[in-house]
Amino acid sequence: MDAMLSAENIRKTFRLKNGQSLNALEGISFNVRKGGLTALVGPDGAGKSTLLRIVAGLLRHDSGTLVFNGAEITRQSGDLQSQIGYMPQKFGLYEDLTVQENLDLYADLKGVGQKEREKRYRELLAMSAMEPFRSRQAGKLSGGMKQKLGLICTLISPPKLLLLDEPTVGVDPLSRRELWDIVTRLTAAEGMSVIVSTSYLDEAERCDEVALLFEGKMLYRGTPDEIRSLTAGMSFLTAPVDTDTPRSLQARILDAPGIIDAVPQGGVVRFVHDSLSDAEQDGLAACLRGAKASAAEPSLEDSFMLLLRTHSDNQSAGSDVAAAEKNDAFLMTNVPEPSASQDVAVSGGNGFSSIEAEKSGISVRRSPIIETKHVFRLFGDFIAVNDVSFSVYPGEVFGLLGPNGAGKTTTFRMLCGLLPASKGDLFVAGVNVRKTREEARRHLGYVAQKFSLYGPLTARENLEFFAGAYGLRGKKKNERIHVVVEDFNLEDRLDYPAADLPGGYKQRLAMAVGLLHEPEILFLDEATSGADPLARRNFWKRISRLAAQGVTVIVTTHFMEEAEYCDRMLIQDSGRLLALGTPNEIRSQGGVNGKPALTMEDAFIRIVAKFRASQKEAA
Repeated sequence: MDAMLSAENIRKTFRLKNGQSLNALEGISFNVRKGGLTALVGPDGAGKSTLLRIVAGLLRHDSGTLVFNGAEITRQSGDLQSQIGYMPQKFGLYEDLTVQENLDLYADLKGVGQKEREKRYRELLAMSAMEPFRSRQAGKLSGGMKQKLGLICTLISPPKLLLLDEPTVGVDPLSRRELWDIVTRLTAAEGMSVIVSTSYLDEAERCDEVALLFEGKMLYRGTPDEIRSLTAGMSFLTAPVDTDTPRSLQARILDAPGIIDAVPQGGVVRFVHDSLSDAEQDGLAACLRGAKASAAEPSLEDSFMLLLRTHSDNQSAGSDVAAAEKNDAFLMTNVPEPSASQDVAVSGGNGFSSIEAEKSGISVRRSPIIETKHVFRLFGDFIAVNDVSFSVYPGEVFGLLGPNGAGKTTTFRMLCGLLPASKGDLFVAGVNVRKTREEARRHLGYVAQKFSLYGPLTARENLEFFAGAYGLRGKKKNERIHVVVEDFNLEDRLDYPAADLPGGYKQRLAMAVGLLHEPEILFLDEATSGADPLARRNFWKRISRLAAQGVTVIVTTHFMEEAEYCDRMLIQDSGRLLALGTPNEIRSQGGVNGKPALTMEDAFIRIVAKFRASQKEAA
């Protein structure tokens, strides 16, 4: 292979403030061919950013060899690294400057002459559909547009090797697709080599080679086809029968012995297993409850889950992942199920959600736990939320979806009592949020993408602090802390500073904090961003358990496959409600020629694109 970059046995260790060492990279090797596209896939903490920063010359590796375009990269290789473009996660846009002024600034920094730059501007602005926004301040762009501007600023002077560190993190599916169109066109038109780090396995499918990283180790590298082949003959699909739901079926299958993975997908459940013993076959049949399984083509995610499971099985029984799985399995098998004759109150306190109860034909006294009536939110003359009305019921998992800048975050913040509505009414647990926000907040728990924990405080101190903030005192406080520590298996990390906890523990601690005061409603704001697929499975098992116990869950996410876990969801754009319904109803609305969309992402993109086209016609 004619390689643009060869990395051999790259190692990097960091010294932490507490005197301990962190092995960020442990013998990483891979190649990038000229004009090729290589994906580094893995969760936060896998080592992706560290590796990219080493290639970009911002960090020095401890050992190993990097060869770029035939020459070894050393400390004196500034001339080589000037041919490498690097777009970090937090690209340095100047938000008070316009799009044009940002482009001019980066052209000056890269020494692009006046004659060259205007031609380059036209090419890049046309490719990114940013030409109409030349005079707009960067700070007033949506998240997806900011990412596109960051990308074209990086490309003002075309590099031979482009490094993209999570370019689509926090970006909606429509903007993700647009960014990838730019990247693939550039590689085709200019012969540019690209290394992109990502948490999205569907993005890795687009690449020539994929390197799967986890905890600084290389789990596997190869072409997408080579990786998919690892689970050949091991992937299956099954549809729930009778009153069963994909989420409930997935949770049961995932806990069955011998199962590698299970996930809701397009109204069915996709699951993966190798050869099963007779006892394991019987266990799976019991979980299916009469549902039939059919063979499916293997996917990249199927194989990634196999590699993660294998890696986890090789760790000690007390490891983060193994302990979490063991704890989750216990929690899920201890959720009670009602008999068909039970009369279920709206609190769902018997361990069965009112949504599930309704599907089972049980008598249910249903009234909304959340209501919004003709809600508006204005920022000056800008209408961020435009006449939105919907209801959410006890025990329901409800999704708020939309492109960047669509108004979903504003809606989310109003529901949480963090932002007042300009007009309309919001009721949370019977409380008018516009009039008594503090009272409404007592019913809520909140888990954010970056986890609102105090880094210098230990896990124990965080729990103590937030318990006090929620008004818990004395015996009740101690009881609740004990319960959540046990539920989330935090005993062995209680005295670690929150900032030093692994990502999985941070997520569990944040969930524990959000549930200390036993809220009726839990808000999850991009809570799985940056998590690996295994951690996301465990996270959603917890959410399913909470919903089964009557907790109402409101979630925002850019992982469209996670929308499959929702009982219902809404899609917003330009502040308006475009779609509201179950996953099946949303896929139908986003279908073509009467056929439902195959995936939630396809449905989402079609619904938003259709709305935007109608807005252009009306204008």
